[in-house]
Amino acid sequence: MAVAQNAYAQYNNNKVLTATPAELTLMLYDGAIKFCNIAIMAIEQKDVEKAYVNIMKTKNIITEFIITLDHKYPVAKDFENVYNYLKQRLHEANMTKDKEILEEVLGHLRTMRDTWKQVMELNRTQQAKAE
Repeated sequence: MAVAQNAYAQYNNNKVLTATPAELTLMLYDGAIKFCNIAIMAIEQKDVEKAYVNIMKTKNIITEFIITLDHKYPVAKDFENVYNYLKQRLHEANMTKDKEILEEVLGHLRTMRDTWKQVMELNRTQQAKAE
């Protein structure tokens, strides 16, 4: 069992190390969605500590998005506003353990992730046409 876990960890490590910045962003969105889902389940199970840990993981990913915004593009300010709103909602969810707030955040994260995937596909298609 330990060998299989080690191989899986190595695979994931290689996946991150070889990913493009766009793929890393997608992985971060997927991680935020995963942790938000875990937090929702933890609230349903009345596991306050697990909810807290996973809300904080989601919040940390969103903080990373804010830190890495490139403000030479005007749209960065719009993203910053959305990310700050999500962080505020996560803070509220953490204080009240309100799963409806987390479901709202989850909806926004899914929309942003899906949009990001579409941008990646469009970019790939345009690059393929240029070659």
